[in-house]
Amino acid sequence: MTAEDKDRFLEAPYRAVSLAEPSVDMERRAGGGIILRPTQPLGDYHRQMGIPLRLWAERSPDRLFLAERNPDGEWRRVTYAAARETCDRLSQALMDRGLNRRKPLVILSDNSVNFALLGLAAMQVGIPVSPVSPAYSLMSADHSRLKPIVELLEPGIIYAEDGRVFEKALKAVELKDAEVVVTRNPPDGIAATPFDDLLTTGAGPAVDEAFEAVSPDDTAKFLFTSGSTGTPKAVINTHRMLCANQQMTVQTLRFLADHPPVMVEWLPWNHTAAGNQIFNMVMFHGGSYYIDGGRPVPGKFEETLRNLREVSPTAYFNVPAGFASLLPHLEGDAAFRDHFFKDLEFAWYAGAALTQDLWDRFERVAYEATGNRIVMTSGYGTTESSPSLTFAHWPGSQLGHIGLPLPGAEIKLAPVGDKLEVRAKGPLMTPGYYKEPDLTAAGHDEEGYYKFGDAMRFVDPDRPGRGLIFDGRISENFKLATGTWVTVGQLRVDLIAAAAPLIQDMVICGHDGAFVAVLAWPALPGCRELAGLDGESGVSEILENADIRAALAEKLAAFNAAAGGSSRVVKRLMLLEEPARIDANEITDKGYINQRAVLARRADLVEELFADPPSGRVIEIGAGEAKARA
Repeated sequence: MTAEDKDRFLEAPYRAVSLAEPSVDMERRAGGGIILRPTQPLGDYHRQMGIPLRLWAERSPDRLFLAERNPDGEWRRVTYAAARETCDRLSQALMDRGLNRRKPLVILSDNSVNFALLGLAAMQVGIPVSPVSPAYSLMSADHSRLKPIVELLEPGIIYAEDGRVFEKALKAVELKDAEVVVTRNPPDGIAATPFDDLLTTGAGPAVDEAFEAVSPDDTAKFLFTSGSTGTPKAVINTHRMLCANQQMTVQTLRFLADHPPVMVEWLPWNHTAAGNQIFNMVMFHGGSYYIDGGRPVPGKFEETLRNLREVSPTAYFNVPAGFASLLPHLEGDAAFRDHFFKDLEFAWYAGAALTQDLWDRFERVAYEATGNRIVMTSGYGTTESSPSLTFAHWPGSQLGHIGLPLPGAEIKLAPVGDKLEVRAKGPLMTPGYYKEPDLTAAGHDEEGYYKFGDAMRFVDPDRPGRGLIFDGRISENFKLATGTWVTVGQLRVDLIAAAAPLIQDMVICGHDGAFVAVLAWPALPGCRELAGLDGESGVSEILENADIRAALAEKLAAFNAAAGGSSRVVKRLMLLEEPARIDANEITDKGYINQRAVLARRADLVEELFADPPSGRVIEIGAGEAKARA
């Protein structure tokens, strides 16, 4: 991009979309506490989750609701009318089998049309549904997380798309009187009902009666989260929470009401961001949801590209790894770039820190395709908050901003040490953890605000309307042996930015140590490009590459030169080959790296990182000079 082109880019307007003006009232309390309340009141919202499907089945019966690839590669398409009719049949089948408020539906599989319809059928007649991370079934040797989930919920049905794939998991849990339902490949040695058998049930008047009886405070879902502990907790998600959060969202992202959204998404529905925010956003506004069977990993991202080459999304949601995988294709293929941005109005990221490099590149290709920039942003929320508590939804928001509370949400910033812990209340917040009254009580303060355990700070303390910035986990910060505090959250974000585009994520080490060090996961696309490696090169090859190691040493040495104190000077780094594992609790329900769990599970690597002399896998970082061990 020439200097002239860059000037035009920086002056380019954002693509016009309807967004609420950021506005908040702030109350300062004695002792340093702060209350933030949106100035816009929350409007009316639906009573229960089944209403939007029925509304759109009446208004636009032939509009596409759900689509997924079948084994032949063709799209299986389901309209709103067909989804309504199928859900009513499934609702009747579930009730006939005795499922009810205390006998829920558990789903083990990845996203699929059958998953969606079965879940909606349960919720619309007051049967809670619990989508469980497939990793608990497929990536765990002992199923130590799945077993207590099934024991806690006592489900009436456990659904698995492919019975053979989930056979070990199904045999590991105590099924008791739970019925196993599969779409294909029944598991050996376990009686299983074909999904199609449920569809032979005719919907009777009991379905409408149960539909009308569902109240806003009935449980819609149990979503499991473990945070910084190792035991899964069942977060109660009520119909009120999920419906209110969609009203909060459309009052902020007003363009959602202008026309039906179109999304192509891979993120798993057992996670609150995808299963609650994205899926519900599409359904509540009569949109079309294309289920992407791809992933931002080698060997699977090709499927994502195939889907995006066919379908132009109106909004795009992804984790930083997804943007990192997508950008080289947008930059190298003008036709694909123009197709991708043709209808795109809004993009946002979550799950981890986005680097400034990825943000800038995305804005640049959007400008090249449209002559405009695209509003790109993030927010903040958890499983306990439906999930969206805040959005940084205005044009020009910066990297790291998480915005302001949505209409109907109230935020308290409570002093905890030298930090401000974010707490909240409102119709979006969970009433608690299923069958865990002590945990529920411990999770709230004396005024009933839920305590997130995360810190926030203002972009500008004198101008609260400019929003908040995530300021790390309260429990992650530590002291060096000198007594100096290390602020992990901000340091992690700054280091990832300084090392761009070579680091995807990291954990900060050095508790009671003499210096700060880092365990980091390489960003594979950026590393391959720097070293001239092809797309098939493995992680081990990247870890051993001298050019990548030298570049990291140089980038972080430059960071150290301007760090401004021992708490921000990083002296050693080790690249990790094994990804963070969700079944080992290394990834939280928010999609963030669980610093404490990673350090505990990889204690041997931490010891190696601080050994004297360090091993050959350790990259030593100077202060203003590059120095890496061969």
